[in-house]
Amino acid sequence: MSALLSLMPAWVLAVDIQVKGLFGNSALLIIDGKQKLLKAGKEYNGVKLISANSKMALVEINGKRHKLSMTRRISSSFKAAESVEVRLPKGHGGHYIAQGRINNRSAEMMVDTGATSIAMSSIAANALGIDYRNARTINVSTASGMTQGYVVKLHRVSVGAVTVNNVEAIINEGAFPQIILLGNSFLSRVSMSEQNGVLVLTSKLN
Repeated sequence: MSALLSLMPAWVLAVDIQVKGLFGNSALLIIDGKQKLLKAGKEYNGVKLISANSKMALVEINGKRHKLSMTRRISSSFKAAESVEVRLPKGHGGHYIAQGRINNRSAEMMVDTGATSIAMSSIAANALGIDYRNARTINVSTASGMTQGYVVKLHRVSVGAVTVNNVEAIINEGAFPQIILLGNSFLSRVSMSEQNGVLVLTSKLN
């Protein structure tokens, strides 16, 4: 099998392509696990970048052209990988509130791009059945001053059909924050965009 693969043309070997960055007339692509910045007209491993702008990249593979955005990916069959999304309308105070699940228990969360991790109070953690007492401790600054926090891993966090496994969270001793903050330990692992005041979270189906 390895001998056969060595005789295959380069375009056959390009089995997985994902867009990581879009720029004027160039795109940052992950091609078979390798990160490459291609300019329009340039080619790597059988993948040629035809054009790019801030919204999409046009690539050519074996004479066929495919449009790729930040939320799309093509695999060995050169079909876009299926994705799922959830739309969150802007709520009171301009915040995005998500009705989701943490470790398969219902939880209300507020999207907070300024939070490094998911953050919740010990009251919320106890209600969700999260065992945090033996977790690593850190000092956390809150509106009421310094308090002790616990760093834990949540088995699963879901917002609608968008699910991320093994997500870091910080449990703050006390009643702060009053609502669970959906921070970047979750947000950095999904695609996020705003469309007419609606926040769209997108993830790939496993």
